[in-house]
Amino acid sequence: MRILSVTCYIILLFMSFVSSANERMQSAQKLLYQQVSILALVDDSNKFNLYKQVLSEPELFEEQRINIESDIAQFWLQRQIPIRNKVLTRTDDPFIRAMAIEPQLSGYLELQNRIRHLQWLAEQDWWPEIELERLIRPGDNDPIIPDVARRLWLLGDARNAETDTDTLTPPIADALKRFQLRHGLKTDSIIGPETLKWLNVTPAQRASILAKNYIQRAEFMAQRDGRFLIINIPAFEMKLFDNGEVELFSRVIVGKPYRPTPILSSAISNVVINPSWRVPKKIMYNDLLPQVRINGNYIAERNFDVFDRNNNLVVRTPEQWRDLAKGPFPFRFVQRPGSNNTLGRYKFYFPNEFSVYLHDTSDPNLFQRSNRALSSGCIRVENVEGLANWMAANLVKDKQTWVDRHADRKRTQWFALNSTLDVHLVYWTAWIDDSNQVQYRNDIYQMQAGS
Repeated sequence: MRILSVTCYIILLFMSFVSSANERMQSAQKLLYQQVSILALVDDSNKFNLYKQVLSEPELFEEQRINIESDIAQFWLQRQIPIRNKVLTRTDDPFIRAMAIEPQLSGYLELQNRIRHLQWLAEQDWWPEIELERLIRPGDNDPIIPDVARRLWLLGDARNAETDTDTLTPPIADALKRFQLRHGLKTDSIIGPETLKWLNVTPAQRASILAKNYIQRAEFMAQRDGRFLIINIPAFEMKLFDNGEVELFSRVIVGKPYRPTPILSSAISNVVINPSWRVPKKIMYNDLLPQVRINGNYIAERNFDVFDRNNNLVVRTPEQWRDLAKGPFPFRFVQRPGSNNTLGRYKFYFPNEFSVYLHDTSDPNLFQRSNRALSSGCIRVENVEGLANWMAANLVKDKQTWVDRHADRKRTQWFALNSTLDVHLVYWTAWIDDSNQVQYRNDIYQMQAGS
């Protein structure tokens, strides 16, 4: 009897061990599936889509598991993104290995949760296109309101699914504001074309946009340290990083879709107080000369000097300028420093082939717009004083002259720096913010149309 009891105990212990091992295998398989579900949205090859199919099967051969783990780790390491623990990728425990090859990224768990939720929504076929016949304001009645309310709830912007009313009630209006804020839209609770466009973006499209932009940003940030400046063009935002922390934030204005701000990396090498503005030819022909044809006084009113090809100052009457602007115009415009100078008080110069730079503006009211693709390619900075003061405190060599020149609004002064400041103009249309909210922005230059 005692021998039988010992045998039963050994059998139960073995069965418990097998059950525990199987559970760890299944848990490892789930972790791998979650990873390849994200990578399949990003990788151009079909490899990770095939891995999704393999990991959907109840059983996985050890050779398949090792190949999948290796390719996942390689995906991150090729992008210089560290994984959790390279050493533990060689352990015998498949669950530990699956955890070890996850990337060391802030917000990665939130990314997984959002992608999983969006992919689940995509499987439900709950996203037929909503059509809009008119603007719908708070308090209005319209038959599309229940569909809008349900969609806001599914995306996490509404606390309840108010599908029993055709009225745009205050709770739905508040949810719309949260939705509009997350998409860089005017937060007016009005259902118009832009808001409806984003409401109609399918969960599958959202998952693809988020995954691609998240990993693109992660790859970029993994290769940066120290001090650097980032301008995210679709977000109309500037951030100054210092050892991983955001030192300074500002809204910015970027180029119009037909005069886009380029994507580039350079380094700020000089700061200019009271800059003059040498008007590029394209801007002169497209923007200034049409004004001169209407009003010959435009040149004097805006403090422009006009020079010929030999750099000689040219003086004409308003009537003569108006006539000259109607034909070939072999001159160039330079706007003098002053309160109405287009570049404002500061210019931050960095070498590039596009002749773009950061600068102040003479029209700060434009920063209140939600769509700030308004310039001819240069970047206008709202918190320009903050950026200038930071540069003066940290990089400007001649600090006394910097202080002295601020009293004179009309004298241009270039300032050299102790060291350059890297600046990166990037293009990210989705990210997870510090509050774990997913932010989306319009693809203003149609650069991610295939997402």
